[in-house]
Amino acid sequence: MIRKPAGRPLGDTEYLLEQWGWWRMDGAGVPIYTSPTFALMRQAVPQPSASKNYCITDDWALAIDNAVARLTARDQQMGDIIWLYFGAKWPMVRVGRHYGLSEGKARELVRAGAAWVDCAVEMMRQAA
Repeated sequence: MIRKPAGRPLGDTEYLLEQWGWWRMDGAGVPIYTSPTFALMRQAVPQPSASKNYCITDDWALAIDNAVARLTARDQQMGDIIWLYFGAKWPMVRVGRHYGLSEGKARELVRAGAAWVDCAVEMMRQAA
């Protein structure tokens, strides 16, 4: 199933969660330390730029990240399900199977978590 949340209620928040997941994964697996020699070698050869396939500002991404962390502290299972579906890009069937739930129940928990995140970031949305 293709993720197209824009036309549904809470579509904006689900879209932000989707973009937050891509933002979160950006740079995953990049080594923390790079030797100076390797850095010089990379500068000598033109590197193709990796286009970022998400469009979310760092401020919004951090707000979503904060809301998901607060949700996880409040309701561990719902926060983890949001994390796995939007953050780790697991399919809904896999998320449900991981928790011993049906796909429909996992979808309900994702929708409830998205509604919680929507309420958590509402103050930022009003300020913008």
